[in-house]
Amino acid sequence: MLNAWHLPVAPFVKQNKDKLVISLWLTGENPPERVTLRAEVDNEETTLKMHKQRSQPQPGVTVWRATIDLNSGQPRRRYSFKLLWNNRQLWFTPQGFSRFPPARLEQFAVDFPDNGPQWVNDQVFYQIFPDRFARSQSRTAEQDRVYYHHAAGHDILRKEWHEPVTAQAGGSTFYGGDLDGISEKLPWLKALGVTALYLNPVFKAPSVHKYDTEDYRHVDPQFGGDEALLRLREKTKKAGMRLILDGVFNHSGDSHAWFDRHNQSMGGACHNPESTQRDWYSFNDDGQALDWLGYASLPKLDFQSPSLVEEIYGGEDSIVRHWLNPPWNMDGWRLDVVHMLGEAGGARNNLQHVAGITRSAKAARPDAFVFGEHFGDARQWLQADAEDAAMNYRGFTFPLWGFLANTDISYDPQLIDAQTCMAWMDNYRAGLSHQQQLRMFNQLDSHDTARFKSLLGKDVARLPLAVTWLFTWPGVPCIYYGDEVGLDGNNDPFCRKTFPWEDERQDKVLLSLYQRLAALRKQNQALRYGGCQVMYAHDNVVVFARVYNQQRVLVAINRGEACEVVLDNSPLLNVERWQLKEGKGDLQDGILILPAISASIWFGQ
Repeated sequence: MLNAWHLPVAPFVKQNKDKLVISLWLTGENPPERVTLRAEVDNEETTLKMHKQRSQPQPGVTVWRATIDLNSGQPRRRYSFKLLWNNRQLWFTPQGFSRFPPARLEQFAVDFPDNGPQWVNDQVFYQIFPDRFARSQSRTAEQDRVYYHHAAGHDILRKEWHEPVTAQAGGSTFYGGDLDGISEKLPWLKALGVTALYLNPVFKAPSVHKYDTEDYRHVDPQFGGDEALLRLREKTKKAGMRLILDGVFNHSGDSHAWFDRHNQSMGGACHNPESTQRDWYSFNDDGQALDWLGYASLPKLDFQSPSLVEEIYGGEDSIVRHWLNPPWNMDGWRLDVVHMLGEAGGARNNLQHVAGITRSAKAARPDAFVFGEHFGDARQWLQADAEDAAMNYRGFTFPLWGFLANTDISYDPQLIDAQTCMAWMDNYRAGLSHQQQLRMFNQLDSHDTARFKSLLGKDVARLPLAVTWLFTWPGVPCIYYGDEVGLDGNNDPFCRKTFPWEDERQDKVLLSLYQRLAALRKQNQALRYGGCQVMYAHDNVVVFARVYNQQRVLVAINRGEACEVVLDNSPLLNVERWQLKEGKGDLQDGILILPAISASIWFGQ
């Protein structure tokens, strides 16, 4: 049986001055007579002859090699391998062998040069819903002011930190978390291993979630105002932490002065056809504003207005640039429902505007990290480089939900085996360059979903398996606040409980696992930069390897009973010895002995 091995990292891809050296490893019977590299020059297919090497990295491994000229062509280098015999051919791609040529966007892809933010791969992110994370010791009475919430039709509710979340008034119930509270907890986050924060919206807005923006240029007074964000920015810098803001540019809130449904400024577009912001929104023939998904309090912004484009992202002091410039110096943006943003009340010319937002952010800060919220397939935006990355629901979160929690995003039953799960994840990342895969934003859950612990139900013993997966799969891990101490909760608003700061309410065993995994990821470059190869996927067991230069990491996930797994002989696993770094199990002579419901990590020595 013929086997082929290639990952878009060293030792298979190496830069030698102005050349990119590409290697394919082959083992097994009936090897090809010739091998060619299908590459591109300025999007035009070209065939490069591969040369069989005399030297072998390991006994029984044949190496074929070709070079790509880096002085020509586009930075994204797409390629695949064509294996030829006298009467047939095979193609080799990230998804294995094929009898016909692969689609252009399903080939290996590496970015040389890589213009994306280089710092992202090294991070462990932490998502904070500000009202529910930490209430500062210096919080003032003014920050707890009660006001009328028009969208809810009543005054906002104030609750004490220990009071339970209820289904009533989810968007207008406040617990008093603020930005100074986050500042006070930075030592906790640093001890956890967190190096970057992503905050849900902090700008002035009447709701607790702040996705109904009232003022894009000022921080909500409940969170401590602009000064509190400056304090947090300075303290995160001193702690060596990055800070990402949430950009809600698909819609504003109806209380924004631009729209002014409630006549608070008497000049907004809602009631005034002569308003200078009238064309910043779309109106039907009856004069009703087009909103987002039927939420009247969230009128859609209309990007066919040149002056709106200037205000949001086009101008020198646009909102996008404002918060990346001094004194704020934020590290990037997470873009809310960015696939829906566009013109005339819909998503017309969406890609043009999303790319414009990203270009504007890079103009202000070249290393800004811009990633979009996509519950669906984000590859259209990523392949066009309209974003650096995306929240990886489709390529990471949902496959894990199916395999470990037996549910999909609609909370419908979904039972998949290991082979299906790995085919799903490999298929998704095959459409992305290696560098993009490493920057994908991986989460088990978020403020928009039930917490993974709750999804597991009676299978809660599988939770450590998911956490291990989060820190070892290609992409940057993000912890949703409280997950690390075992916070549970079904869908909104129950996934937005207050953080349990009392020791007796925290799962210390789970917390220790998070800390150990963050440390392991920091120790090993393969976990941050390596290629990924699935070594085994059957029934209840997934085994994959991360490869970078000479470093090897093997990860085994077993959701079922104790078992033995015989790994196929692979040159990727040819190390002197394996050292168990996390979990339980044994690995001898290519045989994995795995306990029931377990996750284990080995480093190759």
